[in-house]
Amino acid sequence: MDEASLIADARRGDVDAFNRLILAHQSKAYNLAYRITGDGDSAADATQEAFLSAYRNLRGYRGGSFRAWLLRIVTNACYDELRRRKRRPAESLEALEEDSLAGESLGAPDIFDSTDDGPEASAERAEVTRAIERCLQRLPEEFRTAVILADILALDYVEVAGAMGSPIGTVRSRLARARARLRECLEASRELSGRRLRLAEGRPS
Repeated sequence: MDEASLIADARRGDVDAFNRLILAHQSKAYNLAYRITGDGDSAADATQEAFLSAYRNLRGYRGGSFRAWLLRIVTNACYDELRRRKRRPAESLEALEEDSLAGESLGAPDIFDSTDDGPEASAERAEVTRAIERCLQRLPEEFRTAVILADILALDYVEVAGAMGSPIGTVRSRLARARARLRECLEASRELSGRRLRLAEGRPS
């Protein structure tokens, strides 16, 4: 059954049809939530809340990309979760770092597909992934969301605009600024890693 038929059935109260819609998009929804919140439990909570909200408000879907409509709800749920987190006692930097490094065990998808590279290449790829995750978390929320949607989830600009509730021109501007900040952050991370390596080898930095 195609997506349009599933949506029509779901709007008539067919829970199975709605579940099939969710199954088609849940991976991207969780990926988005994890990378916005930076926390596996928060991502799971936000995703679950978004799916429930989508079901309750399915009659509000007015056509266009269902994926963008759903991811917009996920994005809003993540922002709500981040606001709740700010009202709770701050977590230690060490705890946040440990949670980021535990991404695989929490079910967070890797940015890069795994390959059959040797251990050295795998370790280097893992370090790059961690650096990207750290740099992503330093971006303002709307910049981070734009990058996740466009560059990690590979949505086109129309879908990104729909998922963020913003004009395409605004999306393009945010992406340009976000990518520039990411490049600066990653270059700084590489320089820092290089200095650490030289120090570890006993050479002057």
